[in-house]
Amino acid sequence: MIPEIKNILYATDLSENSAYAFFYAVDMAKMHNGSIVILHTIEPIDRRSYDEGGKGIGLERVLRKAKEEQSENALDEIKRRLQEFCKRTETQLGAPCVELVSKILVLLGHPAEEILKTADEEGSDAIVLGTHGKGFLRQTFLGSVAGSVLERSRKPVFIIPLPSEKKSDWNF
Repeated sequence: MIPEIKNILYATDLSENSAYAFFYAVDMAKMHNGSIVILHTIEPIDRRSYDEGGKGIGLERVLRKAKEEQSENALDEIKRRLQEFCKRTETQLGAPCVELVSKILVLLGHPAEEILKTADEEGSDAIVLGTHGKGFLRQTFLGSVAGSVLERSRKPVFIIPLPSEKKSDWNF
């Protein structure tokens, strides 16, 4: 018997591809009477990107403040985009989709690691994420985040490519 998919982890980088993948996460949640946890990961700030003169306590303070600002901005952006995504999704699927979102997480870390860790911590039954889906970019992306998640996950992973312009009504 196939396990039920009640708790879906939707990982987003806030791109057009992830917006299209959100449609699938919403459809899946509606079909299975489930809920969606939205995850956006902010890559750690590389200390080497700061000049040598910023070492010490001042650098730590700058890095901490930058992380906090990134996290706050990302959360605000996700909430704004969620409203936009839901308006477009509701046009296609009908019922409200905001109610399907149980949690929004913005975490600092490497995307593949955070996706896998969050899927376990949240008890997700499936993971949904988008890809670029075109030529070299597709291979590059699948070789990094999506590929790593797909190879290492013990849960179903739905990798959603962005459709061709001819088929796409999704203009985010």
